[in-house]
Amino acid sequence: MPKKRLDSKIFNLPVEKMRAGYYSDVYFNRTKEILEKDHHHPVVLMQVFQKNEAVLCGIDEALAILRLCGGYKNSHGKWIGGWDKLTVKALYDGDKISPFENVMTIEGDYSLFAHLETDFLGVLARRTKVATNTKAVVKAAQKKSVLFFPARFDHHLVQTGDGYAAYISGALGVSTDAQGEWWGSKGLGTMPHGLIAAYKGDTVLATKKFSQYIDPLVRVVSLVDFDNDCAGTSLKVAKSLGRKLWGVRLDTAGTVVDKSLINQMTTYPPTGVNPQLVINVRKALDKAGFKYVKIVVSGGFNAKKIEEFEKLKIPVDVYAVGSSLFEGSYDFTADIVRIKVKGKWKNCAKVGRNYNPNKRLSLVK
Repeated sequence: MPKKRLDSKIFNLPVEKMRAGYYSDVYFNRTKEILEKDHHHPVVLMQVFQKNEAVLCGIDEALAILRLCGGYKNSHGKWIGGWDKLTVKALYDGDKISPFENVMTIEGDYSLFAHLETDFLGVLARRTKVATNTKAVVKAAQKKSVLFFPARFDHHLVQTGDGYAAYISGALGVSTDAQGEWWGSKGLGTMPHGLIAAYKGDTVLATKKFSQYIDPLVRVVSLVDFDNDCAGTSLKVAKSLGRKLWGVRLDTAGTVVDKSLINQMTTYPPTGVNPQLVINVRKALDKAGFKYVKIVVSGGFNAKKIEEFEKLKIPVDVYAVGSSLFEGSYDFTADIVRIKVKGKWKNCAKVGRNYNPNKRLSLVK
């Protein structure tokens, strides 16, 4: 299947503010101002790259910024778009990229897009970080489902783009409607500890209420660590709900040792959701005839921890991953590397940043 780009309208950009340089480092705005006042319109080639092995994301959003916000105000204060005067080539969201690989080039009058560098580099850095971290987790999970659950760990305005970055990297589900907006999905999830607390700490009752009042098409997954007895609580819920129960979620805090592990504390690091705890829950459910109940794990999971679980063949069905998906940095850089002089390209880059052509780039129309 040929790769497709997202429609620029889907991003709902604050176009007027971006055109005015509201989100831009002030020195880029001043550069645009100088060029316009000096009637200087250098035709340049700018290239964009970063320094890690990564999964690229944010390209379509960056293109939307250039398409909708590049240009200038004429003498009457009317905005004149500049996209049709630019030649832009780029890779696609989801492409694997190498260190220093050129992911996008912009050719044209620099005064038309000088003010947008901060904006498009920012979305590339953010989306690529989330996409790369999610891809590592999905790979570690070895075809098991991965849920993208870090919404509570960052500002709400980043949710939509983050959810898309997770989606292109293979995450099965997201926890908020905002995270699924660009690809037409809705938030999914289990239940919070708050619901159990609202029913006086009765996990069975809280799960029953979930089953009673939430859309029957939503899978019932009970959160079973409230009493720090995951195996015991899982059995109680399973016996009460029977086939209505799709799964149980283990979310034991990293400072706590589950009741079932008191006599097994030398086998594995005993705190949090660890391999032996999952084994204990699986054995308890299977022994009581509840082999159909799935096990979801959350709390402190990253690619390394998931790899360890999979290497040990721990019976996890679904991994829910949170804050680790925001770790690391994938900072992008944009450099002017060529300039047209009397109709011919001339190299013009600061030392160490020479033009690095990339045959993988596709012309963006």
